Amino acid sequence: MPDRAPALPSLRPTRDPRVTLDDLLEVVLNKGAVLHLDLIIAVADIPLIGVNVRAAIAGMETMLEYGMLRQWDEATRAWAERSGGRGLELRDGERLVSKMFGGHRLTGEVYSAWRPGSVQLTDRRLVVLRREPREILWEAELAELESAALETERAVGGEDRTRLRVRLRDGGEALLSAAEPERLHRELLRLAPGARPLTAADGSDGGTAGPGGDEGGHEGHLWYHEPRRGGALWRGGRGRVDAGGLSWKSPVDARPALVLAPGDLLGVRLEERDNPTGGPYTLVLDTPGGEVALAADALPDWTGPLHRVTAGGAGQETGRADRDAGGEDVGREDAGREDAGREENGESPERRRDDGGPHR
Repeated sequence: MPDRAPALPSLRPTRDPRVTLDDLLEVVLNKGAVLHLDLIIAVADIPLIGVNVRAAIAGMETMLEYGMLRQWDEATRAWAERSGGRGLELRDGERLVSKMFGGHRLTGEVYSAWRPGSVQLTDRRLVVLRREPREILWEAELAELESAALETERAVGGEDRTRLRVRLRDGGEALLSAAEPERLHRELLRLAPGARPLTAADGSDGGTAGPGGDEGGHEGHLWYHEPRRGGALWRGGRGRVDAGGLSWKSPVDARPALVLAPGDLLGVRLEERDNPTGGPYTLVLDTPGGEVALAADALPDWTGPLHRVTAGGAGQETGRADRDAGGEDVGREDAGREDAGREENGESPERRRDDGGPHR
């Protein structure tokens, strides 16, 4: 009789208490697992439902390595590349390079405003697109770009924002905002064949436009006595003062809680008040809406720039005070001459003062 082949050991489930969930996931993702399952569900020894499962579980790299799901992977990648320009109809052979949130500054004769959308840079165009309702807010061919530069602009909330200014060969100009303006500017100069950075000769300030680049300002930690419904409360944050005014923002706030233009600063003085710094003096600003109390460890760093911001208004007030003082001196000289005349006539100057004149 021929020799029989040795019987294979039966596959029995085993349990190793040293195996953790991490070990199981590592085996499944790197090597994969094949499941052959025959399941019969019976009630009262009567089979009712049968289940036959043949499944392979593994990471995508392992699946593709063994030639599985390749068609699905290729179709998914092609769909993702096409949908990258969703909302923007790409031309034949056009490729989307970058896409980010941004906007276009619409400047008209009556008003100017930002129109939000998405900035999409292809290898041929720079487009600002709004999806709902769909509209191309601004568009330019890369071949028509003459120059581009980054600028700093003071936003309504008092924060400095970096903008991208582009100029076209036909004389057109546009100001754009972007979530990553530096990256957009770098890629734009790389793709545009004739674009160059703006220089001071082009009428640009080389990326320091706006009040953020003014000298003589100061920025640092500042305490603000913020009015609340239950009473004013000292809050720490970051303040900034320059030619554009004063702004203060707490780290937990999305927008500055205090924004004062130069015209709103009517006076600056120091008063002895309790404050979080432990110092004896508190910085008090006079504004049209009332007093604003601030505190800092180094008050001279703030009082100097604040006095410079209010110098124009303070100069006007000083001029008026000098004129008033000059008029008072002239009145006093006239009164002195009148008193001398009264003395010559035998009248007492004190009598005149009792009738309403100032006592000396």
